[in-house]
Amino acid sequence: MLPKRLFRFPPTFAQNLVVLIASMAGILALVVYESYQEGLTARHGVAIALLAALSAATGMLIYQERRSWVLLRDLRSAIAKIAPSYARLTATNPSTGTEGLEKEIRTLTERWTEFCVHCQRVHDTEMVHAEHLATLGEIAAGVAHEIRNPLAGIAGAIEIITKDFPKDHPDREVLEDLRQEVRRIEKTLNELLVYARPKPPQFGQTDMKETVARTLQLARQQTGSRKVEFSIQISPTLPRFLADAEQLHQVLLNLILNGIQAIDREGKISIEARRYNGDAQYPTGMVEIDVADTGPGIPPEHLDRIFRPFYTTKRGGTGLGLSLCRRIIAAHGGTLSAESELTKGSRFIIRIPLREAAEEVKQVYAQ
Repeated sequence: MLPKRLFRFPPTFAQNLVVLIASMAGILALVVYESYQEGLTARHGVAIALLAALSAATGMLIYQERRSWVLLRDLRSAIAKIAPSYARLTATNPSTGTEGLEKEIRTLTERWTEFCVHCQRVHDTEMVHAEHLATLGEIAAGVAHEIRNPLAGIAGAIEIITKDFPKDHPDREVLEDLRQEVRRIEKTLNELLVYARPKPPQFGQTDMKETVARTLQLARQQTGSRKVEFSIQISPTLPRFLADAEQLHQVLLNLILNGIQAIDREGKISIEARRYNGDAQYPTGMVEIDVADTGPGIPPEHLDRIFRPFYTTKRGGTGLGLSLCRRIIAAHGGTLSAESELTKGSRFIIRIPLREAAEEVKQVYAQ
C-alpha cells in the first residue's frame, strides 16, 4: 500500500520536480521512438501533447512555489524593519517545500495578528499615560500660578528686611540663603508653567554660529570653580535654516549646563553642528547638533528615563529640563537622543529638518 503523503495536495516541491523530470523524459523518449519509426501516430501525438501540458503545469507549480518563498522572505524583511525588537515576529524557523511554505505563512499570520494586538495595547496604555500627564500638567500650572503671587511678596519682604541689617551682620547670610531658595522656587515654578503651557515654535532664519556663541556666553558664567574647556566645531557648509532661534538657544543652554554640572573639577564640553543626510525622509537633509561632555556618564538603568517628566538624579533638580528640550525639538519635527558611557561622558544628539527660507514650514507641535 502506497503511503498517503505520496498523493497529498498540494504536492511538495520534490513531487513536482519528479513529475516534471518524468514528463520531460517521456516526451524525449516518444520523440526518439517516432524518429526511428519515421512517423507520428495520433496516439503518440496526443501522449506527447499531454506530457507537454503536464510539464508546463508542473513547471508553473514549481515557479509559483519558489516565487512564494521569495515573497515570504521579502515580507519577513519588511516586518523586521517595522518591528525589529519584536522577537516572536522576526524569528524564523527554516523549512522547505510546499508544506513548509504553508506553515510559514500560517505562523507569520498568527504572529502578525499577535503583534497588532500588542501594538494596540501599548497605544492604549500610552494614551492613558498621556492623559494623566496632561491632567497633572494643568494641575501643576494652576498650583504654580497660585504660588507665584505670595512668593513675590515673600521675596519683596526679604529685600526690605535685608536693608535693615548692616553688611557685616551675621543674619544677612541667612537672608541671602532665603533669597537663593526663593529664586530656586521661582525657577521651578517657571519650568512648570513652560512645560504645562508650552509655546509653539516661531520659525525664522537661524544662524548656528550666532546661536552657539550666544549660548556659550551665558554658559561660561556658570562654570564656577570648574575648569571647563569648550570646543566648538560648526561645519562651514551648514547654511542658515528655519527654526525658532530662541527655543534652540534654550535647548542648547540646558544641555550645556547639564554637562557643566556633570563635570566634577575639570573637563571638556564639545558642541558640533553639521549637515546630516542619513534620513531618506528628508531629501534636503537635516541639521545635526552634538553636545558632549567628559563627565562621569549616565548609568544604563537611568539612560532610558532621563527624558521623562519629573525624573531627575540631580540634587535640587526638577526633572523637567530634558523633557522640555525633547518636546521643543519634537515641535521642530526633529529628535533628541542620548548616548553615554560610564567614566567617559555623555553625548546628546539633536536632529531637525533642514528647511530653506522659501519652504513652507509645518508647525506640527507634539502635545
